[in-house]
Amino acid sequence: MLRLEDQAVRLCDKVPRRSFMQIGGLAMGGLSLPQILKAQAKSGKPSSHKAVIMIFLAGGPPHQDMFDLKPDAPAEVRGEFKPINTNVPGIQISELMPRVAGMMDKFSIIRSLVGAEGRHDSFECCTGHHFRSAQPQGGWPALGSALSKVEGPVNPTVPPYIDLSHTMAHHPWNIKSSGFLGLEHAPFRPDGRVMENMTLNSISPARLNERAHLLKGLDRFRKVAETRLTDGTYDGHTKQALEVLSSSRLVEALDLEKEDPKVRARYGKDSPKVLNYSLDKGYQAIMSHFLLARRAVEAGARCVTCSFAHFDWHGKNFTYARKVVPLLDQGVAALVEDLHERGMDQDVTVIVWGEFGRTPKINPRAGRDHWPRVHAALMAGGGMQNGQVIGSTNRLAEEAVDRPVHMQEVFATLYHNLGIDVASTTIEDNTGRPQYLIDQQTPIRELV
Repeated sequence: MLRLEDQAVRLCDKVPRRSFMQIGGLAMGGLSLPQILKAQAKSGKPSSHKAVIMIFLAGGPPHQDMFDLKPDAPAEVRGEFKPINTNVPGIQISELMPRVAGMMDKFSIIRSLVGAEGRHDSFECCTGHHFRSAQPQGGWPALGSALSKVEGPVNPTVPPYIDLSHTMAHHPWNIKSSGFLGLEHAPFRPDGRVMENMTLNSISPARLNERAHLLKGLDRFRKVAETRLTDGTYDGHTKQALEVLSSSRLVEALDLEKEDPKVRARYGKDSPKVLNYSLDKGYQAIMSHFLLARRAVEAGARCVTCSFAHFDWHGKNFTYARKVVPLLDQGVAALVEDLHERGMDQDVTVIVWGEFGRTPKINPRAGRDHWPRVHAALMAGGGMQNGQVIGSTNRLAEEAVDRPVHMQEVFATLYHNLGIDVASTTIEDNTGRPQYLIDQQTPIRELV
């Protein structure tokens, strides 16, 4: 285990420096980063750098108030928000999402998403599998873990699967891990929640604010590591772990001080108290995670996941939506605009969704309840034919009446965009039996 002592410090952007430096070792189940790298040595073949950024909206976002408004429905269904035109003729979305509306040609909306179980859980959004499907021993791996197994790392110092999500109080909402693929394909979480802390020797908070002293601390860390490698204290996989820990590539990807201030401003300010109950539960609107996701992919990550805020609004649906949805609009629009400006839009697919939809009828508490029969998703990038709406619901947004799209079709599309043929690609489970990545293997024809 690697542990270098120091204290955390907050910089002018209110983000602790330790959040950038806590990348010491993935320690799930007692397995350290060197052990994980040793296991990863059995896999990892080079390929073109396609990637996915998945934004999980825990709780089930209200599709009627975001992507599938029904202005002609009765008042108890249509709610308080009005639809607005987008830059694609004939497509309207919520007035709370003007930024996405202004660049709708870069997005696609699925309004007829089906296949949700109805549980408050990220499982289906992370794995593509239904709760009731027979699971192999160890459980189904998340998309990022499957991608780590099939494709391996782009760069040996950048983990292929990175999760930027907060730890959420409702445990099933937390982003899923590697299932039967084992800890070597688990998500790398740079917030330190499943890792050993890594900090810098003898660096005071005052000195840590200065970049020069930060670099000196890293240099001392490398020298100590090199000495221990020479005297045989560390093995070859620990050496690789040290390269990950001290690689400027990963550290700089997670350091927003490296980003153009104008780009950072476009993404907006973090809002950990966006909901009056959210701070201590992990349901925060951290706008910088959208930017970190782009930076992580740019550095070499193949899959980046992040959760955003909280959408389980059984009461005060419209009050909470006015707080959360405009921030989501800003973050997602900034991310997709950024990908296009950097020429990454053909390679990086963005998917924004939650585990199910909300009831058409507004309840007495001005909320919407659980509705697994249909929901919506927003997609962008991936070289897809964007600027369209796929599917439709009836006049109350309660059923898919045209082109139902199963959640597994979304996964088939993600894999297709990644260059993976799900009809022929398998991964072995714990018994050595080959398992297909998903059951329904046809991507969304309108997009590919």
